[in-house]
Amino acid sequence: MSTTYEPSTGTSADVLLPAPGEPSGERGGWRRLGTAVPAPLLCVAAMFTVQLGIALSQPLFGPLGVGGATFLRITFAAVILLALTRPRLRGRSPRELGIGVLLGLASAGMTLLFAGAVDRLPMGTAATIEFLGPLSVALAFSRRLSHLLWALLAAGGVALLTLLGEGGGRGGLDPTGLACAFGAAACYAAYILFTGKVGAVFEGFEGLAVSFAVGAVALAPFGIGPAWHGLSTAAHPELLLLAVAGVALLLPVLPYALEMTAVRRLGQRVFSVLVSLEPAVSALVGMVVLGQLLGGVQLAGIACVVAASVGATLTGRR
Repeated sequence: MSTTYEPSTGTSADVLLPAPGEPSGERGGWRRLGTAVPAPLLCVAAMFTVQLGIALSQPLFGPLGVGGATFLRITFAAVILLALTRPRLRGRSPRELGIGVLLGLASAGMTLLFAGAVDRLPMGTAATIEFLGPLSVALAFSRRLSHLLWALLAAGGVALLTLLGEGGGRGGLDPTGLACAFGAAACYAAYILFTGKVGAVFEGFEGLAVSFAVGAVALAPFGIGPAWHGLSTAAHPELLLLAVAGVALLLPVLPYALEMTAVRRLGQRVFSVLVSLEPAVSALVGMVVLGQLLGGVQLAGIACVVAASVGATLTGRR
């Protein structure tokens, strides 16, 4: 039996991995890792690993460039997931394969553009602008007044952080960084939509492996050159590759797997507003890891976004 996408089956999910030597697509060959985990907790864990991975990958932008570091991370992630899941493509319809390709393109664009944004903007600001993508999905899928109100409250938080904020103490917001952040927002919206569809037609994390392979190919024109230059001029290229491989586990393998598990259970609307916690998580990680401090107006914006996320989660459970 395959894992199905059930948007209205509650707020818990099982995290499963294939047992050694058994096909990942067979339900009986999977083993449980712990008891059922609440889906909102999966989302929070995914957000922390995403932001921690971004923070730890920033030192790699210097020697490898944003494109090179992102390309290598996605490539390592694709190799890891393909080895673990061994996806079977034979017998797949063109529509199923097309959905996997679209998710790969959305994931690649989101990862590259968000990396470009955090290279030029405070992490909390970049993550908040990127949240415009999930917010647009939340508005599009709203069916009750309460969901619309929570989404509008989150939009007010975005305005406080980006329009009325102080640029994270930098005296202004970098235009290129803003363009990257808004582009990442568009890709994030597409990523949410296609993640649910991929989870419905592929078993386990096979669709995720396919999408990362597509993403690696899509990022190759932007990353092969900078990556080759960085590795060829590095004093210890093997250590640099090891660092990239380690970051690839934090971003994107683990968080994307957690998010795909969560969105199968939560549904796109609740999931889209729930991830509004990401600006707060990003600001916290940016402060602790990178020493980035936000102003009072920006903190008020984060508070609005967090309140919207909590409210959407509670109304979603009811």
